Amino acid sequence: MAQTHSNPLTPTLSPIRDGGEGDRRMRSDQIKSGADRAPARAMLRATGLDDAAIARPLVGVVHTWSNVSPCNLNLRDLAAATCEGVRAAGGTPFEFNTIAVTDGIAMGTPGMRASLVSREVIADSIELAVEGHCLDAVVVLCGCDKTIPAAAMALARMNLPGVALYGGSIAHGTLDGQPVTIQDVFEAVGAHGAGKLSDAALRRVETCACAGAGACGGQFTANTMAMILTALGLSPLGANDVPATHPDKVRVARECGELVMRCLRENLRPRDVLTPAAFDNAVRLATATAGSTNAVMHLLAIAHEAEQPLDLEIFERMSASTPVIADLKPAGRFTAVELTAAGGTAAVARELRKGGLLKDALTVTGRSLFAELDAAPATPPSQLVVHALTAPVKPRGGYSILYGNLAPEGCVLKLAGQHIERFEGPARVFDSEEDCFAAVQAGSIRAGDVIVIRYEGPAGGPGMREMLAVTAALVGRGLGGSVALITDGRFSGATHGFMVGHVAPEAARGGPIALLRDGDAVRIDAATRELATNADLQSRRAGWHAPAPRVIRGVLAKYAKTVGSAARGAVIEV
Repeated sequence: MAQTHSNPLTPTLSPIRDGGEGDRRMRSDQIKSGADRAPARAMLRATGLDDAAIARPLVGVVHTWSNVSPCNLNLRDLAAATCEGVRAAGGTPFEFNTIAVTDGIAMGTPGMRASLVSREVIADSIELAVEGHCLDAVVVLCGCDKTIPAAAMALARMNLPGVALYGGSIAHGTLDGQPVTIQDVFEAVGAHGAGKLSDAALRRVETCACAGAGACGGQFTANTMAMILTALGLSPLGANDVPATHPDKVRVARECGELVMRCLRENLRPRDVLTPAAFDNAVRLATATAGSTNAVMHLLAIAHEAEQPLDLEIFERMSASTPVIADLKPAGRFTAVELTAAGGTAAVARELRKGGLLKDALTVTGRSLFAELDAAPATPPSQLVVHALTAPVKPRGGYSILYGNLAPEGCVLKLAGQHIERFEGPARVFDSEEDCFAAVQAGSIRAGDVIVIRYEGPAGGPGMREMLAVTAALVGRGLGGSVALITDGRFSGATHGFMVGHVAPEAARGGPIALLRDGDAVRIDAATRELATNADLQSRRAGWHAPAPRVIRGVLAKYAKTVGSAARGAVIEV
């Protein structure tokens, strides 16, 4: 990692302290200093700490390790290296584990309702563990989709010296000499359902797609959000690019442990870097790489925690003025592993900087983003992944924000991979993802249909499930370019096609999407930024009644009662 040097964006730095009195007290003194804290020190001694270790700054190393999937599989090893870095730099680390819900496993099942909810639970649990022990600083190691925005949300909320590190992308698998990813497996399911792929052929794809530890390899939600962590300044440039199984990943984790101690000494905190410029850069990088639509919701949630103004319109403005310059899956050819070899996030950021599309901003290293770009290795001249702004993959960025009489609060159109900007057709209305998936697999969806999946929003789902099982099945059946889909749910980053998600207000809270009927003409128009129907929705309003909640107890029920609109990031509003 780069060393701190003089830069006009570097803040005035202060010694470790817990307040504004100018003393050198540590926050952790609240649990370890003075006669009254003897019981706490006694318990710390039982863990093997001595006086010297207790006296040092106490640093949380929080990770989302789980062996249920490859996405978080390497985080415990990275946590050990991070702890080494903390100790080497004069701190005493404490390791905490929080949960993860793996979207690739939960997709298309009732379990997917837990995914977005887990973002809030993870952020809350990080806060509770760190605050409950009055720790001085924290490193958060994250892997699968919702763990990444949750890490940023927790850091922004607590505003303690902190660093986030993504565990890294999975390497792609190989089938018949060609790279394959989890996206290919989902699409193979559709091809299998259409009779285009045998049981044996489906199994071949299944057994080859996932090569080991790491999160899904395309510019899906995990890699989009990992790039956003860098753009926001919460992760050092280049750290998140290193793939999960690369030998350098452990070294990077150790350096993050050392870095958080420097942040502590210099009193550099997350909200020092989570500035309007940083959020602009994050949106710019997401749209320039045709990243996951989930980035919209997660950035709104992170900004909410950082108390920074951000709304849907920034995604429209940035997409309209930013070409897609990274040729990445799901719509492109390459995965994150190839992007890393092509120069990684720095290669994308440099090209945007050349065109005046990035702003300089402070990062967690204490240096500005532009200083970090200047210090990063040069982009390989022969690489094919990152295009010049003058020869982009696509002239317009990956998102469009639509409104209209079906989405008064807004919705998100995914444009990546599309060559059309308008679609109109008859509505095929489904009140759950399962009903729609069954119709797709039964062959009852026709070219020209506008599929509507409703009552899958944050409150109605509850949990706002992703529709990858449906969208991938459509692609597998050869319908990906001839139908459209709108939903108050979400899409996986692996989704491609003419898809509109995050429709707000959602159906369960009386949004107009609840009033659509089969056969209603639905118009999706990126040029006029409209999602609309000519059906007389108002005349149907009196006959509509909110459905009974799908879940009446437990965490999903609590979430459904307190979650806000997708247009505001689907954060808990209490």
